[in-house]
Amino acid sequence: MSLTNASPSDAAKAAKEASHVLATLSEDARNDALTAIHAGLAAARDEILAANARDLEVARSAAAHGQLSPSLVSRLDLGKKGKWEDMLKGILDVRDLEDPVGKITLRTKLDDGLELTRVTCPIGVLLIIFEARPEVIANIASLAVKSGNSAILKGGKESTESFVAISKVISAALDQTKVPNGAIQLVTTRDVIPQLLDLDQYIDLVIPRGSNELVRYIKSNTKIPVLGHADGLCSIFLEQSADAKMAADVIVDSKTSYPAACNSLETLLVQESALSTILPQVAAALIEKDVVLRCDPKTKASLFNKLPPNLVEKLEDAQEVDFDTEFLSLTLAIKAVADVHEAISHINTHGSKHTDVILTSSDELAEQFMSSIDAAGVYWNASTRFADGMRYGFGTEVGISTNKIHSRGPVGLEGLMIYKYKIRGQGHTTAAYGEGEGKKSYKHEKLPL
Repeated sequence: MSLTNASPSDAAKAAKEASHVLATLSEDARNDALTAIHAGLAAARDEILAANARDLEVARSAAAHGQLSPSLVSRLDLGKKGKWEDMLKGILDVRDLEDPVGKITLRTKLDDGLELTRVTCPIGVLLIIFEARPEVIANIASLAVKSGNSAILKGGKESTESFVAISKVISAALDQTKVPNGAIQLVTTRDVIPQLLDLDQYIDLVIPRGSNELVRYIKSNTKIPVLGHADGLCSIFLEQSADAKMAADVIVDSKTSYPAACNSLETLLVQESALSTILPQVAAALIEKDVVLRCDPKTKASLFNKLPPNLVEKLEDAQEVDFDTEFLSLTLAIKAVADVHEAISHINTHGSKHTDVILTSSDELAEQFMSSIDAAGVYWNASTRFADGMRYGFGTEVGISTNKIHSRGPVGLEGLMIYKYKIRGQGHTTAAYGEGEGKKSYKHEKLPL
């Protein structure tokens, strides 16, 4: 990894050249680089966390003056909730995954001595633009090296010291390996995002990690394909047959385990027949965790009669905009729906195609819900917080995609691969094949992989 203040064009050219070398390295060479990165970061823990603490001090001051969102500050904290340990574990998890490069996914005998294969290969050059989240550098570097892709990283100014500290360690580690240093670059020049987004001749994929404003800006200002999601507006439908304790546990975990995450619960839809039976226990558990409940008239009226006065006074009236809002905080919008059909309609209209859940004891309703919801992740009786690359067994992720082409959901190694077709012949020409006299027909025989 190189810390560069080169022009965006020069950085992208260097990354493209390095990608051609990286794509041809052996699996052992790429794995050795990940081992070196892990060892370097582990040894530099105190130095990196000290740099992160300096970033946090400035960020908290900015948040206190309304210049930075609290959710962004939360994402910046590298020492919070085991982030550091997860970051290091993710590197080794990626290293130990099956090599994604050069896997044959199709073999066809076109004719005698003429064989077609489809083989996985790296996408090329990735541009990752991110806010806060200093662990992104290690995550992306690991996934890029393992998948044979070059990566250009551009971080936000709020975590500059963290980025620089991590990047220096990774750069020193790569110097001991066969991976070209230019394969992973952190661009330190300010205000260069528009120029980077213009370099479609060198950059093959943009991956934004940050606020919905950042993602929307990138999607509107580049011809390069973009992988990511603007919003994480996740919903849960609480159906009348769900077990009350299970429902409370799943909903509380979905909302409170990390409210600033994109896979945090933002909307709770409650079947009307469950308003007086299940919702009170769920609401009490949420309020106990300091969650602000913004209720529509039906849910508020039901809770008014079921909750003690000290909890009722904490309920707020929901506005229509609340059901289109990614709060990223301890605020939850609650709405009553008649049945699964209305829940599905609401989610497909207001959701962001990220992750949605049904809580029910009915197999039939669960399968109907999961088939009907248009989202990257659809769960039955499980927390929205499972939408995560490490929890899926991907080692780590470059982000969560709500796209409908190539990759969807948590994007790990597989999502950073594309494929090419190879034909091996013996002087074959297309002129020999056709319908007329003396022409040959293709055999198109499927061969074992």
